[in-house]
Amino acid sequence: MNTHMAQDTRVTDRLIQYHANRARGGAALIVTEPISMARHQNVSYRARAWNDENLDALKRWADAVESEDCRLLGQIQDPGRGRHNTGLNADAIGASALPDDLSWIVPHALTVAEIHAMIEDFACSAARLQRCGFSGVEISAGHGHLFHQFLSPWSNVRTDEYGGDWEGRTRFLTELIAALRAMCGRGFIVGLKLPGNDYVRGGIGPAEAATIAARLTRSGDVDYACFAQGTHGRELEWHLPDSNGPRAPYLSLFRELRRAIPGVPLIALGRITDPAEADKIIASGEAELVGLGRPILCDAAWPLKAAQGRARDIRYCVSCNICWDTINTHLRPIACVNNPRVARTDEVDWWPSPSAVRRRVVVVGTGVAGMEAAWIAAARGHEVTVFGRSPSVGGKTRLHSLLPGGEALSSIYDYQFAAAGKSGARLELGVSASAADVIALKPDAVVLACGSRMLPPPWLPPEVHDAGLVPDLRSAMSTLLGHTTRQSGTAIIFDMDHTEGTYAAAELLRALFDRVVVVTPRECIAQKTALVTRQGILRRFHEKRIETIALAEPRWSEGFGEGKLEYANVYNGDVGVIPGVVFFAYATPRVPEDMLAAPLRAAGIEVRLVGDCRSPGGLLAATSEGHAAGNSI
Repeated sequence: MNTHMAQDTRVTDRLIQYHANRARGGAALIVTEPISMARHQNVSYRARAWNDENLDALKRWADAVESEDCRLLGQIQDPGRGRHNTGLNADAIGASALPDDLSWIVPHALTVAEIHAMIEDFACSAARLQRCGFSGVEISAGHGHLFHQFLSPWSNVRTDEYGGDWEGRTRFLTELIAALRAMCGRGFIVGLKLPGNDYVRGGIGPAEAATIAARLTRSGDVDYACFAQGTHGRELEWHLPDSNGPRAPYLSLFRELRRAIPGVPLIALGRITDPAEADKIIASGEAELVGLGRPILCDAAWPLKAAQGRARDIRYCVSCNICWDTINTHLRPIACVNNPRVARTDEVDWWPSPSAVRRRVVVVGTGVAGMEAAWIAAARGHEVTVFGRSPSVGGKTRLHSLLPGGEALSSIYDYQFAAAGKSGARLELGVSASAADVIALKPDAVVLACGSRMLPPPWLPPEVHDAGLVPDLRSAMSTLLGHTTRQSGTAIIFDMDHTEGTYAAAELLRALFDRVVVVTPRECIAQKTALVTRQGILRRFHEKRIETIALAEPRWSEGFGEGKLEYANVYNGDVGVIPGVVFFAYATPRVPEDMLAAPLRAAGIEVRLVGDCRSPGGLLAATSEGHAAGNSI
């Protein structure tokens, strides 16, 4: 996984700390993010290893990991023609001058001489890593990147020795593996990640993957193999399976492919989040190793806690892919919604340190922001009282967890609830606390985590809103949960939200109504989600026949009383009508529920606002701000 913790091609202390933490947390082997190992690779957020400028830092990196009895492997990878972001890439390279399936960028087709030079660069850089103390390298040849592009008949139509048949298409990797062995010797680990199924017609399916794996491992020069899914196109979502599908979804494929690599250790990967799942895979002989990417980002001590029988203490990955969005969309250092301490020196198996002074603290709100603040403040020794309007903790995250694909989100607030109980926080649930209720407790500090409310859209008449005829989507879903009887007619969502919860609600509605339509004033839906998440949403919408009407806004009319909703194009005003409407709700921008702040501050109380109560955002901001508040009191 990329961390975006290198800076200006330099190995940073933060990058080293991130990997050292995971080694200290019990990992047996760590594969780094891609390292710049060929002279054409000059990405600022990737550490450079093709010259000696990072020599001392590479040694410190290796020592920090290897000293914890953990093997450190550098990743050899090149995106080739692949690109996630908009715009052209004049430096794109590939097997053939064919467009990338996602960005449609056409690369420069590498010449034979350029391939030879790249192989030499990779081998020399691997030897440099070896001298610095790295135990090996992994060749990343999946995900639609450069090596995958050479392997696939979809992207490689060369007629020279690096194309044509399987011998030609695997030649780049065959020669690279041989060069690594010649340069670094037998004691140096060489791992290989290959495509298992890229889901592209005319690309690499399981049969082709088996052929490729057998050819590349038969020399005995590969120490282990693993298989990635998807490619750099509409199929990108499959390389990071999320909570809309089963856990460990690729085990049956791995059983099939391992027959092609007899005697070569296999790493199982892909949404393996629980120690029980990992133990079963190893015990059954389905794989020799289990790869953890997102789960060990979420909890650096995952292996340590698993080994100690402390699975309940793990902060579990919820497969939301916000980490992927952070590094690939926003190009920021990696972050996790369930781990606010990524790469800090005390990250591993962290528990709050006692406060020097015990204070009386009131937290208003039991969503994930409030619960994060509450358990940490209590664990630090403060006297903590938590007020929550709902009879259960979790807030809007709990609601999302009850919708299709949201179940894994419950682990966030389940952990917080258990930690709050362990730390002695007092929860007053089912209570809408007033300023007087809070002041009566004589708190030294108050954390307001009261959440937010959706704004009625401007086209909705106030009297219609006040009558509750068109509710906000959250309120509507709270009412519909538990209903299983199908109803005739059309359900409509007006979407100015563009986050996952709205589309999970649409899927629930599709199970209840004949027709579901999402109307949005933007050009498409799901614009606030990660690309890999958006791909899954769009695929499921089309599979379930959930309709979208883009660049449109409803237009209120008397016809709604007869089940007809008018809408107009935002540019030309063209009007359309949706008949048979029996459900209509809006998902719109939110405003903070911060009404308690002013009277509490007027009473001289120290007040902190977190999560949506401060500024409506997502899970990442909620847990981060709650974490900071709990530690700062």
